[in-house]
Amino acid sequence: MRRDVFQAIADPTRRAILTLLTLQAMTPNALAENFDSSRQAVSKHIQILTECGLIKQTQTGREIYYNLDTPKMKEIDAWLEPFRKLWEDRFNQLDDLFINLKNKKNEQH
Repeated sequence: MRRDVFQAIADPTRRAILTLLTLQAMTPNALAENFDSSRQAVSKHIQILTECGLIKQTQTGREIYYNLDTPKMKEIDAWLEPFRKLWEDRFNQLDDLFINLKNKKNEQH
């Protein structure tokens, strides 16, 4: 079953796992050490992230390492791009408003 990537990243623990994996590939045990939940709970989060294609596993000897699968992350970024433009436009409008208010205040003094 292929899971929805946006449901996967909605969970704060899974977002934290993704953040950890931006630094380096990690084993399930190394990931689990960063959370107060059980190793089993972290494994379930890893499974969900793997099923939706956000992380992939590689095996080195007997150890399994997880790392980001960047093409899927790029899909998320591409989906967010129109919103990013909208936010930037709105922040620019706020900046303009503040500048105008500041100029009016300075003119009054």
